[in-house]
Amino acid sequence: MAPEQLFRARRAVVGGREVAASVRVRDGVIVAVESVTADPGGAELVELAADEVLLPGLVDTHVHVNEPGRTEWEGFASATRAAAAGGVTTIVDMPLNSIPPTTTVAGLEVKRAAARTQVYVDVGFWGGAVPSNLADLEPLHAAGVFGFKCFLLPSGVEEFPELSAVGLANALEETDRLGALLIAHAENGAEITDASGRDYAGFVASRPPSAERSAIERLVGTAALIGARAHVVHLSAAEALPAIRTARADGVRLTVETCPHYLTLTAEEVPDGHTEFKCCPPIRDAANRDLLWEALADGTIDAVVSDHSPCVPELKRFDTGDFGEAWGGIASLQLGLSAVWTDARRRGLDLATVVGWMAEGPARLVGLDRKGRIEPGADADLCAFAPDETFEVDPARLWHKNPVSAYAGRTLSGTVRRTWLGGVPVDLEAPPRGRLLRRGDA
Repeated sequence: MAPEQLFRARRAVVGGREVAASVRVRDGVIVAVESVTADPGGAELVELAADEVLLPGLVDTHVHVNEPGRTEWEGFASATRAAAAGGVTTIVDMPLNSIPPTTTVAGLEVKRAAARTQVYVDVGFWGGAVPSNLADLEPLHAAGVFGFKCFLLPSGVEEFPELSAVGLANALEETDRLGALLIAHAENGAEITDASGRDYAGFVASRPPSAERSAIERLVGTAALIGARAHVVHLSAAEALPAIRTARADGVRLTVETCPHYLTLTAEEVPDGHTEFKCCPPIRDAANRDLLWEALADGTIDAVVSDHSPCVPELKRFDTGDFGEAWGGIASLQLGLSAVWTDARRRGLDLATVVGWMAEGPARLVGLDRKGRIEPGADADLCAFAPDETFEVDPARLWHKNPVSAYAGRTLSGTVRRTWLGGVPVDLEAPPRGRLLRRGDA
C-alpha cells in the first residue's frame, strides 16, 4: 500500500458538487475530506494543477472484454489500460463474446483465470442468463457475479442464445429469489428487418424505436408481475421513455442506462458506408438524442456506461461498407468521459452531474458502495481531469486493441492526466495491480 497521502485540489467533485478540498488517503482508502489548506502532516502531498479537477474514478458496468476466445477483439490488458487512461477505475465485464461465455461457474473461473494477472483497474463480472442455465444462476450468484445479462432477441453469437417469454419469466423468478439483478438487451426481434448495403438510414429503419419500446414493455410487465428487479441496458430509443416513467411510478424496480454514443452522435452525421458507427440498437437522430439528455436530467435514466464492444477491423467490413454484414459495436472505453463532458458542457451541465451519471450511478447499480465517490470509507480510486483541454481523437493512439473508433477525427474536451487505484498511480507500462471483484466487495 502507499503511505498516507493528501490530495490537494482547488477543484474536486465531492458530494455531488465541485469544491476546493484536500482528500486524505491511508492504506488505499479515503479517510477524510478536509479543507484545501489542510496540513499534510507526515502525508505525501499530491497537488493537482490549477486546471485539473479531482474526480472519483469512473465505474463502467458495461464492458465486453472478449477474453478468452475472442481475445484478438479485446483482452483484459488492453481493455483495462484503456479504462485507466480514460479515468475508469472499475469495470464489470459482460458474459458474452468470450468463449466460453460466463453462463456457468466453470466459465466464470476460466474468465477469472484469464484476467487475474492482467488487469490495470478493478474488474467484476456479470453472469449470463440463457435458456439452458437456469440451474446455474444460483451457483454463479454464490460465486460473486454482479447479476445476470440476458437477450430478448438473438445476441449475434451462437453460444449466448436469447430468452423466450417463458425463459424471461423463469429467469426473473430465479433472480428475484436470489435477490439478484437481471439486465436485458431489450429489442423485439419480430419488429426488426434485414438490412444490407451502405445506407445508414436504411440500417436505422431496420431497427425501429418501437422494437425497443415493445421489448422494454415486455420486460417491465414480466418484472412487475413477479416483483423482480430489472435493468435496461444501452437505451437508445426515446420512444420507450414514457413506458419507463410509468413503470417506475407504478413501483416497478426498474433501472436504465444509456451510452456516450447515443448522447453524442447522431444518425444525420453518420456517412453511408462508415460501419464504425454500427451498433445495436442504433445511433438515432438528433431529436431522439435530446430526449435522452432530458431523461438523464430528470432521473429517468440512471447511468451512462460505455457498452464497449470492439472487434477486429475486418469484421466491420470496411471493404464493402455494408451495415448488414458488419459487426455492431462501438469501442469507446477510453473516450466516454471526454465524449459525454464535451456535449454536457455545451448544454450547460456541470462536471459533478456527469460524474454522478458515470461514477456514482453505475456503482450504485451493482452495489459497489466504496466506488465512484470521494468520501470517507471509499476506495481511493481517483483521477485528475483537465476539463478545458481539448484533443483530436486518433484511434492509433488509444489503448484499445484495435484502432477503430466512431470518434476518429472528432475534437473532444477534457483529458485524463493521471489515474490512481487505491491511492497508487496507475502506470500503464508497469505490471498491473488491479483486483478481481466479487459481489459484496463494497
